[in-house]
Amino acid sequence: MKMLSTMMAKFVKTGQLTILDVKGKAHVFGKEGDHPSACIKLHDKKLYTSLFFNPELKAGEAYMDGSLTIEDGTLRDFLKIFALNAANLRGQGHQKRLRTFYKKIKRFHQKNIKSTASKNVQHHYDLSNDFYKLFLDEDMQYSCAYYERDDMSLEAAQLAKKRHIAAKLDLKPGQRILDIGCGWGGTALYLAENFNVHVTGVTLSTQQFELANQRVIDRGLEGKVDILLKDYRELTGPFDRIVSVGMFEHVGVPHYQEFFDKVSDLLSDDGSMLLHSIGRRGGPGSTASWIRKYIFPGGYSPALSETMAAIEKSGLWTTDIEILRLHYAETCLEWESRFQKNRKKIVR
Repeated sequence: MKMLSTMMAKFVKTGQLTILDVKGKAHVFGKEGDHPSACIKLHDKKLYTSLFFNPELKAGEAYMDGSLTIEDGTLRDFLKIFALNAANLRGQGHQKRLRTFYKKIKRFHQKNIKSTASKNVQHHYDLSNDFYKLFLDEDMQYSCAYYERDDMSLEAAQLAKKRHIAAKLDLKPGQRILDIGCGWGGTALYLAENFNVHVTGVTLSTQQFELANQRVIDRGLEGKVDILLKDYRELTGPFDRIVSVGMFEHVGVPHYQEFFDKVSDLLSDDGSMLLHSIGRRGGPGSTASWIRKYIFPGGYSPALSETMAAIEKSGLWTTDIEILRLHYAETCLEWESRFQKNRKKIVR
């Protein structure tokens, strides 16, 4: 426990974290009475060492298997303490060396060749359509909403996002549109219904593919919307517009050039693309090990510098960049609220 305590004393500078060791002895870190605060209990001595060397992965795994429990406060409180103090942890010698190593090998973690990309997508998106219906909006948009006003519902904000995307695309009747990573088809359906365009959507998720096609039939949009179970690299153009929402995080740095070269090839001479992606605040980094292993294998939120370098080499012109930032925070809060309301159903 000594090594872990030394690290935690340097780590927690904002808020208060109490760790109960396997004997029940309390080790208090941070400012007494400061918020957020949480108390966790470690039930396995092995955690003293594993948390010292890889806290991001091992804390998550220990919570999942029950060897780390939240005794006071909530899981959100515990995660908030981590988030507010993350720089203090990552700046420590052994953690800095670990992150440097991860950055060097991230190209291997993100090697999303066609077969791997399909498996990675199915790992996350094929959990079941019923699962996602329990916390997403009615149109099943699984990306950042666009809150034009503070009092907007999630449904209204997701509709505003689709409207915002359509305005930026400057659509004209009869155009051919490609939606890369179309999800459950919400954006494709919206564009086809409202702008008299033909939309081809592609996904690697079998469950998204099945539901999206059923929605096309239910809305009477056969002939105006085609949903394909296909890798974007297998497509042929030309398309007048390309839109991709929440898919670029699955491409991986080693494939950025391939992605934008393919986009350039698929676009008509006067075509344009809108790419909507999660990004990172700073420079190039790596995906947290727990998220990489359990949530988004092969996934990575890019730095703008990494994205722009590949765009420039592809011959595409960047004409507009917009950072939504806090809109995603509001989206995630609403998802979590709906998730908690349906927690019992989700567990089943």
